[in-house]
Amino acid sequence: MENHRLVLPEHLNQYGFLFGGYLLMWVDEIAWMAASLDFPGCHFVTVGMKEVSFHKSVKEGSILRFETDQVHRGDTSTRYSVSVYRKTEEIFSTEVTQVRVNERGEKQSLPNH
Repeated sequence: MENHRLVLPEHLNQYGFLFGGYLLMWVDEIAWMAASLDFPGCHFVTVGMKEVSFHKSVKEGSILRFETDQVHRGDTSTRYSVSVYRKTEEIFSTEVTQVRVNERGEKQSLPNH
């Protein structure tokens, strides 16, 4: 799955660069969207990110491209690699694990494909 975000003034830290918290929120959101599209009707929550390491700084006005691929499917969880690019340069990557839950927040098995 691919998605894009525009870096606006409200996304910047005190030094004029993208605040890392926004990038992490967008990465989490895109992984959730991928899981929700791959498993329609299921409810997911994030249980972890593999690694958080920012490779490059990002300025206002940058258009970021997010690429997401499923890399693992377990009984109750699924994991996605998420890579973030500015033009063709990768600026961030990680893996995000989503677990399926019911309305009480209890783990549920993923549906069979």
